[in-house]
Amino acid sequence: MIYRELIQKHYANLTKSEKKVAEFCLQNTHTVVHGTMTDIKSSTEVGDATIIRFCQKLGLTGFTDLKILAAKDDFSRQYIFEDESDYFSLLLNRHIMCLKKTLLTLDKTKIDDAIKMIKMAGHIYLYGVGSSGTTARDFEGILLRVGVKANAVIDPHVQAHIASILGSDDLIIAFSLSGKTRDIYDAISIAKKSEVQIIVITNFTHTPIAQLADIVLQTAIEEFIDGGSVAGKLSQLYICDVLVHAYESQNNVSSFEIREKVLRSILNKRID
Repeated sequence: MIYRELIQKHYANLTKSEKKVAEFCLQNTHTVVHGTMTDIKSSTEVGDATIIRFCQKLGLTGFTDLKILAAKDDFSRQYIFEDESDYFSLLLNRHIMCLKKTLLTLDKTKIDDAIKMIKMAGHIYLYGVGSSGTTARDFEGILLRVGVKANAVIDPHVQAHIASILGSDDLIIAFSLSGKTRDIYDAISIAKKSEVQIIVITNFTHTPIAQLADIVLQTAIEEFIDGGSVAGKLSQLYICDVLVHAYESQNNVSSFEIREKVLRSILNKRID
């Protein structure tokens, strides 16, 4: 628990204002990891300089180092195993909890509105980078199950290019767990100028990317040090699966007929 030990070790040498920051950081590790300096300032009523001095007195270069240290501490506590077999059940429970939390964030009205957008869209593009880029590719295949053609785009330059030529009858579905991915933000900012419809699948509703969306569908895994986790991907894919089944149900799609066509085409590719 280096994060807490470090703060407690230097606590006596802090000023009154710096101690307010220290106490907040000890009691609100989650905010330190996933929030901003502004969040801490508003809660402690201190200035930027006080927070920076606090970090420096801990031997850190700045707020980013504090966030990483807090994230490492939080991450290590999540993965403490009593013995070698414990991680089987611990990870299973974590993934189950991830799906349950994602279920609680789902809003049927937003899902229905998203389905209408998907149905009416002239072109559909799925944006993501890194781990969220692989989710975009997975969703491309999942949508094909119900006959919806969409293109997953994971190259930031191509994302920006496509965004610049889309129109108001087109749709972008963007994936970003943090809601702060620069490449995704830049691309959908371009699309927004042309009134392209945008659905964002992310953890937070008040992030820069979410603020550009027409519809925000929330995942429930907050990643920082554990970027690209299986739990994060499960949360994203669960929402994708919900969207596909809702589309199938609301539009009377016979997915069995589509699956049969796909199966026949695949069987014809096999060597007997």
